[in-house]
Amino acid sequence: MKISVLDQSPIRKGGTAADAVRETIELAKITERLGYSRYWLAEHHNTTSFAGSTPEVLIARVAAETSRIRVGSGGIMLPHYSPLKVAENFRMLETMYPGRVDLGIGRAPGSDGRTAIALQAGPQAWDVGVFPQQAELLRHYLEESAGLAAWPDNHAYRQIHASPRGPGMPEMWMLASSVNGAVYAAELGLPLSFAHFISPDGGGPDAAAVYRERFKPHREGDKPRVSVAVFAIAADTDAETERLALTRNLWVMQLLRNQAGPFPSPAEAAAYPFTEADRVQIRAISARGVTGTPDKVKAGLEKLVAAYGADELVVLSITYEFAARVRSYELIAEAFGLRS
Repeated sequence: MKISVLDQSPIRKGGTAADAVRETIELAKITERLGYSRYWLAEHHNTTSFAGSTPEVLIARVAAETSRIRVGSGGIMLPHYSPLKVAENFRMLETMYPGRVDLGIGRAPGSDGRTAIALQAGPQAWDVGVFPQQAELLRHYLEESAGLAAWPDNHAYRQIHASPRGPGMPEMWMLASSVNGAVYAAELGLPLSFAHFISPDGGGPDAAAVYRERFKPHREGDKPRVSVAVFAIAADTDAETERLALTRNLWVMQLLRNQAGPFPSPAEAAAYPFTEADRVQIRAISARGVTGTPDKVKAGLEKLVAAYGADELVVLSITYEFAARVRSYELIAEAFGLRS
């Protein structure tokens, strides 16, 4: 079982975005040593909660600071961008770090509606309805530049190439939080990464089943592959896990009320004046993830993997204290027997 990391570069109260970026780089080096397979960087815009607005830039730095672990986007929110420009960004990354780059793409905005408009390259935005065509065009740019495909003679872009050209190409993944994304992945013949941490009740196992049923190989030998991304925290005791997890649980509650900011400390979260309705919501939020001592987390994650029939697991951990976040990844690595 491959186990990987999703990092949103969270900003804590009293900390800075620069702190979050430094911790992203440090955590990547640590999780490589622990034996994790991939390190994916998220994309969020106009937020005081996350520093990761440009995964392609962070990928370059993280890949430079590591040597083995695959590094990629989790993901690039493609409707904001030109497929050619994304292809060029990732062609450059592949040229610098051959065989180590992943390109996860998604349809979600990663922002509020007004920010999504501000991200448009011009007055005419890409309609989300053409997302599959965007993804297909992006892949063709990458394949053509790697010598794996050619433009038809009558194609309008037949003289356009994603530079720098050269052998190899990033491994493309489709991100999804609903059955729609799973269908896109199946129709395009891409691996699927389902965001269980976003949509724990979004029919993820059913979406994975639909993906496998409808999968169309893009090249000979292509087979459906599924990873599941889940929020998880491991600690030495259940009490410590509950203390750590309340930081993110309170943040999620505030996010759902459009009140999210930097991540609160465990002390602030513990002192929050929760109403009974709040406590009901917090319990529901807590159930979205897998938390506890290492043996409990391992059992919970294995149950989730079985439900999805997943080939890979992507773990998202957020704690106020960086040391606790590192410890969580250490304990999960030990529980699964990962090797550096």
